[in-house]
Amino acid sequence: MLVRLAKIAIMFGLRSSGGSYEKMRSEYYLDVENPFCPQVTKQIHEHEQESELREQMSGYKRMRRQHQKQLIALENKLKAEMDEHRLKLQKEVETQANNAYIELEKLAKRHAVQSDKEMKTALVDEKKFQQQIVAQQKKELTTFLDNQKKQYKLCKEKIKEEMNEDHSTPKKEKQERLSKHKENMQHSQAEEEAHLLAQQRVFYDRNCRAFKRKVMIKRHDLEQEQIREELNKKKTQKEMEHAMLIRHDETTQELEQRQLKTLQKLRMDLIRLQHQTELENQIEYNNRRERELHRKHVLELRQQPKNLKALEMQIKKQFQDTCKVQTKQYKALRHHQMEVTPKAEHKTVLKALKDEQTRKLAILAEQYEQSINEMMASQALRLDEAQEAECQALRQQLQQEMELLNAYQSKIKMQTEAQHEREQQKLEQKVSLRRAHLEQKIEEELLSLQKERTDRIKHLLERQEREIDSFDMESMRLGFGNLGALGPLDFPKDDYR
Repeated sequence: MLVRLAKIAIMFGLRSSGGSYEKMRSEYYLDVENPFCPQVTKQIHEHEQESELREQMSGYKRMRRQHQKQLIALENKLKAEMDEHRLKLQKEVETQANNAYIELEKLAKRHAVQSDKEMKTALVDEKKFQQQIVAQQKKELTTFLDNQKKQYKLCKEKIKEEMNEDHSTPKKEKQERLSKHKENMQHSQAEEEAHLLAQQRVFYDRNCRAFKRKVMIKRHDLEQEQIREELNKKKTQKEMEHAMLIRHDETTQELEQRQLKTLQKLRMDLIRLQHQTELENQIEYNNRRERELHRKHVLELRQQPKNLKALEMQIKKQFQDTCKVQTKQYKALRHHQMEVTPKAEHKTVLKALKDEQTRKLAILAEQYEQSINEMMASQALRLDEAQEAECQALRQQLQQEMELLNAYQSKIKMQTEAQHEREQQKLEQKVSLRRAHLEQKIEEELLSLQKERTDRIKHLLERQEREIDSFDMESMRLGFGNLGALGPLDFPKDDYR
């Protein structure tokens, strides 16, 4: 009943003033003759041990949960950092694309303005060129007419002189001859003037046509220059984009490597802390087991005198019982001897029987005393050997447990290192694959850009060649011949003078 009360007090922590656990514990410790003291003490120690184990296990679980929270918090932080990094890179790519689009738009507008300006300039130059030809032809026509007038006057005076020298011809006939000669000269000069005007018109049309051809060629050169500038601009932008993508890939790789190292370092630090805690707990557990065994041995040593006293009392009781038996046997033997022995010899026989009884009791007492001494010596030796065996068994058990813990921790460390190695290899494979895809994308885009460049230049040159051929065919149809070798300002004066 008292043991059950002690158990209840231990489990529920009763601290009431009337029947407190501390009071019962002190009473049982003070009552050395109480047979329940060792059991209550053992239960108290077991309860304290269970409390320590529970507290130790609770602390260990709290530490594991805290470590898990730290790892999750770090993973979330690194994920947010990576998301922010990718968003930043995406914005940079979008900004680069927008800037490239704006630059191409500005270039297209500048080319349009340049083309419009060149077209207006060409129209002005063509008008000036036409005015220059017209002015020069007008000047030449004026000179030509003046020369005709001079020739006409000289011819007229020469004819008059010839007619004045011829006195035989009638005056009326002279007048008719002079009028006819004037008419012929005027007709000849009119034909020459018409021929000159026709040549000037052909010259004007041919040179204006040649000027248009050179304007077209100049426009073609401008178109080629503009398309090459646009394509070079696209190539430069694409190269800048590719350099940015490579830089983004390198910064992403550096961030991934840094994050992986940070996560693995925290994991290894937490594992080392966990292993250190496990080791400290195991050492504390070992020390507690050794203290408990030492306490048990001390208690056994304290309890040994009581046990020896009980065994000694038991041996003494056996001795007393043996003495009583021998006393009864002595009385029976004495009674028998008295009956068979003459009365005169009773005194001698009684004395002999008494001496024999005393001698046997002395021998018996010596034997029991020797048994007590041997029992005490054997009990002490047996206790020492049992305690030493328990100590040796406990040391061996704790050593095995420590070796198992070290083996378990080594296994966990090796598994973690293998996991880190797999994570590193996985990251390297991911980075290598991503870089290969990026390089393939860059190569495909460069090939596409080169194909676009080749196709656009080819189509432009083909279109321009068709325009030149069509223009030259039209010129041939109009009778201007090959205008490619004729300069717009080269005036073949000998053709119409």
